[in-house]
This record gives sequence, C-alpha cells and structure tokens, in this order.
Amino acid sequence: MYRIFIVEDDMTIANALSLHLSRWNYDVVCAEDFKNIVESFAAFDPQLVLLDIMLPFFNGFHWCQEIRKISRVPIIFLSSASDNMNIVMAMNMGGDEFIEKPFDLNVVTAKIQAVLRRAYSFQGSGNILEHQGLILNLNDASVMYREQKLTLTKNEFRILQILLESSGKIVSRDTIITGLWESDEFIDDNTLTVNISRLRKKLEDLGLGDCIKTKKGIGYIIE
Repeated sequence: MYRIFIVEDDMTIANALSLHLSRWNYDVVCAEDFKNIVESFAAFDPQLVLLDIMLPFFNGFHWCQEIRKISRVPIIFLSSASDNMNIVMAMNMGGDEFIEKPFDLNVVTAKIQAVLRRAYSFQGSGNILEHQGLILNLNDASVMYREQKLTLTKNEFRILQILLESSGKIVSRDTIITGLWESDEFIDDNTLTVNISRLRKKLEDLGLGDCIKTKKGIGYIIE
C-alpha cells in the first residue's frame, strides 16, 4: 500500500482526494500544520506528495525545495495557477508532474499510478528516519531539525541511525559498537564515548541538547 501525503489548503479538495484515493487502497494523510510541512512529511514518510502552490505561510514551491533537501519522493503539483511560468517553476523546483485545477479525480488517480510506476519499478523507498521533528537523511548522512541542517561523520551517522531505529528503547553500548564495526576505524568503549559526545554537541547546536539520554550502566536511548 503506497502512502500519499496531501498538502492542500482547501479542505473540501483535500477530503475529496483523500476519500477517493483511500478507495483505491492508498494510505492517505492530509497536512494540517502548514507551518511544519517537512516535519509532517518526515513523520509519515510517504511515497508520493500531492502539493498545492497556494498555501498559508509558505507556498508549494518553498515546501518542494525543503522536501527535496531530504527526499527524492515523487511530487505532483496541483494548482489552478496553471500558466506556463508556474508549470516551469514547479518542474524546476523538483516537481514530477503538474495537474491543473479543477481536475477529474480519475485523471488524478491515473497520473499518480503512472508516477508511482516510474519511481518505484526498480527501486525501494524509505530514505529518512524521523523522531519528533529530528530528521536523519540516510542518503547523505545529514541531520535536520527545524530547517537547520548538519552533516555527520560516518560514526556519528551510524550511532544516530541505530538509536533512531530503536527509538523509545535502550540500546546497549555493545550493540552500538557492534554496529560500528563496519567502519574503517577501530571502535572500542572509549572511542564510542568520544563519538557520542561529538554527536550530542552537534544535536545541541540544532537545539536538541537532551536528545540522547544515558542509562547508566546499560546504554543510550532516544525517547
């Protein structure tokens, strides 16, 4: 079942799309917080985005650019502003398709199916991990929070990935060290402590000072 994220300010249109696509067995979520589209996107981790141009606070071009910083997920623009300039702008910003309003729901469904076939015939999905607004990009080893972005070292990235994949659970130091063995560097208990400290400092710079908690004598946890 493909996941579709609808970013549409007109709730009549959003609800009609959601109902129709649900009948086609898509898992659909409509954006509600138009100030934090990227966080909502990351939390849902969709395989396709339907994105209007005219939105509160920031327009669809802005959010397309922000999504493209962390994901190559297909994006279909929906808009009544269908002049050539907006269509070209949508494609240049990273859009994959443009559908003019008003539209026929069956036409939208057909275009969604075509875009999904092109995007996922030969590749998998899922290139980010998200936890309470913290976004780890598995493609480029970067971490983002509230539109601030930092690049992690190989070890920092792997540690954060291991902790996020087990968010809410304590991960032992031995488990993390084992997960770092594929690195070119020798990893021991002291090396792990140094890498955890550096990772915490980077997360603190993003405004997440208490993200990784120590469970004394056991390991670490992201709650």
